[in-house]
Amino acid sequence: MILLDTCTLLWLAADQGRLSRAAVQAIGDAGDSVDVSAISAWEICWKQAKGHLDLKMEAGAWFDLAIEVHRVRIRPITSGIAVRAAGLPRIHDDPADRFIIATAQEHGLAILTPDQNIHQYPDLKVVW
Repeated sequence: MILLDTCTLLWLAADQGRLSRAAVQAIGDAGDSVDVSAISAWEICWKQAKGHLDLKMEAGAWFDLAIEVHRVRIRPITSGIAVRAAGLPRIHDDPADRFIIATAQEHGLAILTPDQNIHQYPDLKVVW
């Protein structure tokens, strides 16, 4: 089972050439076990609202379509995940990434991400 970080979801849906071979392989091998944190919906909407992301459609609708087309499951943010995210080492200060890391830890998922800061966390399987 794998968890996509937000940029990996964006690339899966819109620019698969940016995915690493290992990421493509992991997505293919995972079948119906590809997940994304609910925080990725917020992050995509936030980036579009700030003018940092051009999706050619409203971000919430884009997220829903990407999830449906690629058969990705959404992992909700629980209080346990929120507490774990707050307690993570200060390697990464991006709040969305901290929630993604905590979600992966909480559910024993590997994260697909090119983000080198995430690669530094102990007790976390990262694929890229």
